[in-house]
Amino acid sequence: MLTRNKMVPELTVSNLQQSLAFWTDLIGFQIAYERPEEGFAYLDFDGVQVMLEQYFAEDGQWHTGALQAPFGRGINFQMTVERVEPILARLAAVQWPLFRPFADAWYRSGEVEVGQRELIVQDPDGYLLRLAEALGERPVR
Repeated sequence: MLTRNKMVPELTVSNLQQSLAFWTDLIGFQIAYERPEEGFAYLDFDGVQVMLEQYFAEDGQWHTGALQAPFGRGINFQMTVERVEPILARLAAVQWPLFRPFADAWYRSGEVEVGQRELIVQDPDGYLLRLAEALGERPVR
């Protein structure tokens, strides 16, 4: 049985099938459940959850303004995963461009730095995903 997170973003997408191919085949999410007749899918990847909803211009969906590509401007979704290299390999196999070069990053958090191996990529509608593999902590340098 699926345990739903307390906060799950719902992303409006221009083409649900194209988005599902990206999110499942390339990133590694599984479809927890879907309502194809409504253009909706609920995805899960080891506890990271997101909902995708097909955009229908005349359907009265909850939109605060006109949708223009790229969608999701001003937001990026950090998702902690066990390993980023398999995702990187799947993206490379289809020559999917990375938003930033694949790298290790260290961020100050109080008295320590928290490390993560980061893969930053945009989905077909331009939503920015930061897939992060934990590298641990170290003293602030």
